[in-house]
Amino acid sequence: MHTANIKEHMEVKGADGTHVGTVDRVEAGDRIKLTKTDPLAQGQHHFIEHDWIDHVDAHVHLNKKTSDVMKMWKTH
Repeated sequence: MHTANIKEHMEVKGADGTHVGTVDRVEAGDRIKLTKTDPLAQGQHHFIEHDWIDHVDAHVHLNKKTSDVMKMWKTH
């Protein structure tokens, strides 16, 4: 998935339509850094892999459910 259409402050949603986080920025290697101020972030930046992205429109839609993303995301 090409990440060029992903912008700061876009909402990220799991495959179940549930809020996962908010984009802080796209980092080298096309991984997405989520804001640490989001309620699910618990004060930490989380990173999701570009291959978890299903599609991008007004939001970033993932191909994994929110609960699975939260088990697999990396923290910084």
